[in-house]
Amino acid sequence: MNTLVKIVVILVLSLVSRQATAQTNFEKGMSKAFELWEAGKWDDAENMFERISKAEEEEWLPNYYIAQMNSLKSWNEKDETVLKAQLKKAQEHLDIAMARSEDNAELLVMQAQVYTNWVAFDGATYGMKYAGKVAELYAKAVKLDPTNPRAAYCKADWGMGSAKYFGQDTEPFCKEIEASLELFDTFKPESDFHPNWGRERAEQVLAECKE
Repeated sequence: MNTLVKIVVILVLSLVSRQATAQTNFEKGMSKAFELWEAGKWDDAENMFERISKAEEEEWLPNYYIAQMNSLKSWNEKDETVLKAQLKKAQEHLDIAMARSEDNAELLVMQAQVYTNWVAFDGATYGMKYAGKVAELYAKAVKLDPTNPRAAYCKADWGMGSAKYFGQDTEPFCKEIEASLELFDTFKPESDFHPNWGRERAEQVLAECKE
C-alpha cells in the first residue's frame, strides 16, 4: 500500500467519531469495525461490516465501507486475479447498498471510484468501457446533491485527469476543485458514521494546480 492510499485511509478513519457512549447495536458494531480498520485489521473490519449488514438489513453504510475498503486496496494492486476479486466484492456490496438506498450521491461517487480502479489498472482494456460511465456517475451525483463536496471534487478531479490525458486546459477544473472546498466547509454528515472524506485530497490537488 503506497503513501497516498495510507493517507486516504487515515483521513477516512479520523473523520469517523467512535463514541464510547454509542447506544444501539448498529452504532457499537460500526464503532468496532472502524477501530479494527484503524488498527490495520482490514479483514476483521470487513467481516464486522458484513455482520452488521446482515443484521441491519436497511442500513447501506456497512456495505459502502466494504466497497470503499476494496477500492482502496485495489489502487496499487498488480495481480489481476487479486484485483478482480477485490473489485467484484466491492461491486457486490455496492449493489446491496444501492438496493437499500436509491438515488444516493455517496454511492454513485463510490461506484465511480470502483470503475476508476478498473481504468487505472488497465486503461487500454477498461478505459472505453468505464470512462464514460465514471463521468456520468459524477454528473448524476452532483445533480442529485449539489451540496455534496465529494461529488463536486471527484467530478472535477476526473475531468482534470481527462483534460491532462488529452492535452487540454485544466484551469476550469482547478476552479471547480476550489469551489468544492467551499462545500467541504459547510458540509455536515448525517451521522458520525456517514462519509466525510475528501477535503485533504482536494486541497492537495488544488495546491498542485497552483504550482
